[in-house]
Amino acid sequence: MKTTNFLFVLIALLAISCAQQQEKQTQQTGMVDMKITSSAFVNNGVMPSEFTCDGEDLSPLLSISDVPSNAKSLVLIMDDPDAPVGTWDHWIVFNMPASTKEIPKGTEPDGIAGRNSWGRTGYGGPCPPSGTHRYFFKLYALDTELNLPEGTTKKEIERAMQGYIIAQAQLIGLYKRR
Repeated sequence: MKTTNFLFVLIALLAISCAQQQEKQTQQTGMVDMKITSSAFVNNGVMPSEFTCDGEDLSPLLSISDVPSNAKSLVLIMDDPDAPVGTWDHWIVFNMPASTKEIPKGTEPDGIAGRNSWGRTGYGGPCPPSGTHRYFFKLYALDTELNLPEGTTKKEIERAMQGYIIAQAQLIGLYKRR
């Protein structure tokens, strides 16, 4: 009986300690657990071809949750770090409303479109030349809106959002052409 009580107390103290550590880490980094998911594929799962150059080249449905209440805008960046010429930017949108909960399949979200690596705005789906590539959907919550025009590059957006990021999340999709 004493062993059971001791184990119960030990487990309770461990749980409290872990919760306090998580709260302390959140306070130190200022980051909270925001989420970005898709019903089309799981994190680190294969993206269906309808979202690629081999299909309809539609943007996937994305769901957003747990955005901090003090967020003023969101930034979405989809890129491929496995491209042979360096990271390839597929989709960039900034100044999305912080209230955005979902980006429906095949649509552009409210906000300002940045310029992708094809030199245009809007979604450009996966189209890897060879092998399996990773596609990072990176979501940032900012405590400001960015004063940048449509067609701004990812590099310029990343520079402008430094010091204003209050939360971030990512979803990774995989794709290999057949």
